[in-house]
Amino acid sequence: MASPTLAQVRTLIDDLWPESFAESWDSVGLTVGDPAAPVTAILLAVDPTDDVVAEAAETSADLLLTHHPLLLRGVTSVAADTLKGGQVTRLLQAGVAHIAAHTNADSQLGGVSDALIDVLDAQVEGPLAPTAGAPDGVGIGRVGTVRPTTVRALAQALADALPVTATGVRIAGDPDAPVERVAVCGGAGDGLFDEVRASGAQVYVTSDLRHHPATEARDTAHRGDGTPHLIDISHWAAESLWLDRAASQLRASAAHSGWDVTVTVSTRRTDAWTLRIGQEDTDG
Repeated sequence: MASPTLAQVRTLIDDLWPESFAESWDSVGLTVGDPAAPVTAILLAVDPTDDVVAEAAETSADLLLTHHPLLLRGVTSVAADTLKGGQVTRLLQAGVAHIAAHTNADSQLGGVSDALIDVLDAQVEGPLAPTAGAPDGVGIGRVGTVRPTTVRALAQALADALPVTATGVRIAGDPDAPVERVAVCGGAGDGLFDEVRASGAQVYVTSDLRHHPATEARDTAHRGDGTPHLIDISHWAAESLWLDRAASQLRASAAHSGWDVTVTVSTRRTDAWTLRIGQEDTDG
């Protein structure tokens, strides 16, 4: 079996998670690397942190494929003594290329939000925000139905399925409220409350819920039927659910192409929070 070039692997990745599905503000695709270089080993991770870059070098990966971009916002220097420049320099020195599959992997069928909603054993109906010009079903977030349950039970299912984190799983609303319709968004989703309300979801699962959007969403809910209730989960934990699925897809596609490529998932935790001190859980 032959080893593909980086350019060939990028094409394969684009077939799985088309760059055209990414949001207009996003930065996806090849960030670092020589398209003509051979690829024999790929490492998948959520974040291109210093620790993950070091892991890629230590494991002799030729390509680091992360969900989050390395250069989401513009920089004016990639000098080695800057944050992003240091990461680019270490990748180049180790001969590791980098590709990001961010909102294109969020939007794609079977992607990040599908991996999340599958934890809830939901019957998926479609995206919260369809991607313009993309096939049906492609878009940010997912909406679906579940067997009659409660907010608390769904939160427990998430807690059981997700890696344990310091921030845990949090509920805003009535833990014992009945639920048959859910909306989810892998990653930070507090900009989608209008879409969530329009979907009729009784609970919304997402990450990084800020104080003001969350309190405003609950006040808006109180003026109606009390929904949606909110379940807040770790950003890293939510998106890490996609990695094993993505690795399996990459392995299958590489094998179908007749390539000899090893695909592994990072063992490094990139959740920013390491310790929680203080109050016990409360329904207050």
